[in-house]
Amino acid sequence: MAEKPPLPILLCAPRGFCAGVVRAIDVVEEALRKYGAPVYVRHEIVHNRFVVDSLKRKGAIFVDELDEIPETQAPVIFSAHGVPKSVPQTARNRRLFSIDATCPLVTKVHREAEIHFKRGRTIILVGHAGHPEVVGTMGQLPAGMVHLVETEADVARLAFPPGTALAFVTQTTLSVDDTAAIVAALKARFPEIAAPHKEDICYATTNRQEAVKRVAPLVEALIVVGSPNSSNSQRLREVAERSGCTKTALVLRTDEIDWSVFGDIRSLGITAGASAPEVLVEEIIAAFAQRFDVSVETVSTADESVFFPLPRQLREAATA
Repeated sequence: MAEKPPLPILLCAPRGFCAGVVRAIDVVEEALRKYGAPVYVRHEIVHNRFVVDSLKRKGAIFVDELDEIPETQAPVIFSAHGVPKSVPQTARNRRLFSIDATCPLVTKVHREAEIHFKRGRTIILVGHAGHPEVVGTMGQLPAGMVHLVETEADVARLAFPPGTALAFVTQTTLSVDDTAAIVAALKARFPEIAAPHKEDICYATTNRQEAVKRVAPLVEALIVVGSPNSSNSQRLREVAERSGCTKTALVLRTDEIDWSVFGDIRSLGITAGASAPEVLVEEIIAAFAQRFDVSVETVSTADESVFFPLPRQLREAATA
C-alpha cells in the first residue's frame, strides 16, 4: 500500500457556530421539546442545509411565507436573520403563536435604524440586496426611508436634498475590509453622517475573518465549510483569497471537494462559517485523512464566550 503524503492542516479558531446561531437552533429544538411537532419556521432558521435537514427530521416545517401555514396552535418561529415588521404583524392578525429567533445583534441594527429615523435621519444600509437580514432591516421603516448600498460606486450615486440628515447601519455578516472602504466613502461624501455607536458587523464575523487572515498566507489551499447562501461563509472565502491563498473553496459536505484541485496540495487551512456545525469540519478532515497523512494544528486569534438567552416565551415555558 502506497504511503500517504503528509498534509499539515491549520484549523482556524474561532470557527463555526456563533452565539446567535446556537440560540436560533436551540429555539427550534426547545419549541419542539415543549410543544411537540410540528413547529413552523419561516425561512431557513440559519443558512445551513445540514442544520435545516436535521431540524426537519425532528419535526420542523420550513416555509417561505406565513400564508403557507394552516390555522394552527403550533409555534411559528422567525429565523435568526430577522424579519420586516409586517411579518409579526401578519402573525398577530392571524393569532399565530410566534417566537422570534432573530439574533440579538441583528435586532441591535434594527433598533439603531429606528432611533435614527425617530431623530429625523434618512438611513443608508450597507449590505447585500436580497439577503434576508437586509430585507428585515429595510422592513423596520417605511418604504423609501432606507437606502441600500453594496459598493463604493453605489455611494457615489446617492443623491439627497440639501440638508438631509443621514445615518448608516450595516449588515452584520459583511467583509470587515470591504465595509470599511464603503463606510470611508460614505463619511467622505457626507461628513455629517451619523455612525453606529458600536460596530454593526458582529463579533463572530470579525473573529472568523481575522483567523482566516492569519492562516491563509501560511497554507497552499483553504476550505470554508458552509452553505453557498451563507453570507458570512462567502466572505470568509473572499478574505482567504485576498490574504494570499489562491486555492479556496466553500463546501458543505465532502462530496463537494474538487480533488483535481485539492488532491495534491502540501498544506491546508480549514474554517467554518457561523452557521456550520463542527461535525462537518470533522467530516472534511476525515476525507483528507483518507488521502493524506494529516496533522492538525489549531490557530486561534480570539476567545469567544458570548451567550444569548432564549426568547421570553421559551424561558417562561422552561420555568413553568
